[in-house]
Amino acid sequence: MCLSLKDHHIMCAGFHKKLRCQKGHSGPTYESLQEVFDRKSFRPSVNLSNPTITNISFTLYAVLGVNEKTQILTTFLWLRLYWFHEFLIWNPEECDGVTKISLPVRDLWTPDIIVYEFVDDDVSQACPYVYVNHTGHIRYDRMLRLVSACNLQIFSFPFDIQNCTFTFGSYMHTIKDVRVSPALSFEEMSGNSKRYLEASGEWELVVILGESDILQFGIDEWDIITFWVVIKRRPILYVVNLLIPSSFLMLIDILSFYLPPHSVDRASFKMTLILGYTVFLLIMNDLLPSTANGTPIIGIYFSVCLALMVISLLETVVITNVLHHNSMKYREVPRWVRILVLGYIARLICYKHPDDSPSEPATKPDDTGAWVIHPSAPVSTQHTTSTGSGSSVLAVPELRQICHDLRAMRSHLTALQKGEELLDQWCHVGYILDFLLFRIYLLLITFYAVIIICMWCIWVYQ
Repeated sequence: MCLSLKDHHIMCAGFHKKLRCQKGHSGPTYESLQEVFDRKSFRPSVNLSNPTITNISFTLYAVLGVNEKTQILTTFLWLRLYWFHEFLIWNPEECDGVTKISLPVRDLWTPDIIVYEFVDDDVSQACPYVYVNHTGHIRYDRMLRLVSACNLQIFSFPFDIQNCTFTFGSYMHTIKDVRVSPALSFEEMSGNSKRYLEASGEWELVVILGESDILQFGIDEWDIITFWVVIKRRPILYVVNLLIPSSFLMLIDILSFYLPPHSVDRASFKMTLILGYTVFLLIMNDLLPSTANGTPIIGIYFSVCLALMVISLLETVVITNVLHHNSMKYREVPRWVRILVLGYIARLICYKHPDDSPSEPATKPDDTGAWVIHPSAPVSTQHTTSTGSGSSVLAVPELRQICHDLRAMRSHLTALQKGEELLDQWCHVGYILDFLLFRIYLLLITFYAVIIICMWCIWVYQ
């Protein structure tokens, strides 16, 4: 049977009186309470034009999980609701001094307060009772496992600070029926939550802020309270497991630049480092958050470090090819390479070229020229005179063979000298390129290290 609004006003006007009590019984009688239970489908207000005011407060007890990929925050709240029930009023003096009783929540009207960001079923344990004061004020405490949507920003991971919103309001009742307001100040709720969240693992509560607002949809309006829960991550786990091992590997790679560029062991050493760094990233991949909104700066840092390792290996291969391939074929250093590398880049990186003093082999060909004995008439005559006419015919071919051998030795020494000069030039080109990449390597690593340290300092002092 449906009741009209007029019938409800008449019924409530006749019912609006204090609960009855009997002598020898503590609290209101069961019959008077049963009359209230029978009307649990109606909002407990004598005048339905007056909205029921619901006061809300909560304590953030734990942060159960943060899923960056699905943008979901899972928390555990102690929720407390207060509202006024106009039909649950009694006189404590008539009821043996009882000022507060507990009643089953299923037998009373309760405000339909929800969290608008809720995205999953509530699997938390419900409290079956409420406390009712003799003045008609009801307190309902319950535990709430809140799975809510949150716009998570992971760019500054693991030094990130997240700001998630909890919007409390009525699901069906508009502002004309149910009004909501905070039961405690936001500072008190923030202080209570900090006391319980101190030992909550990875996350630390910064502050809880909030404000009351009105949600308008079409012609209807709903009264809401928006809480901003600001939490920050404790980064020590990721610093120990990610940043410090990566820094050690990068330090070893930097020290590998002090190996001779033309050494084959340097290339194999860098390949071993790249392999180890890749395995390290694969093992630690589960610790890095993944989302389509962006990449954390620590992921960019690891990618840049890996890229620098690969570039340093390629540079070692190029320098090895320059020093071994070009110098062994006695190729001249191109003019543009001498101008660009030996000129501009050498001055840019403050590379000091050793003074090219005249080398000793350069004078030997001139000296060997004095050793060449050209056959002439006086020499032949002198040799013929001393040895006799029988040996003069055999002496001239021997001297010619000696001159031929000396010329071959001279050309060989000249070729060796030229090869040493080319090798020296290509060595300088390789060293300058090696120094240039080493400076760029240090600059980039220092730049990223300063950024991460600054982010850590901002996290500490925020």
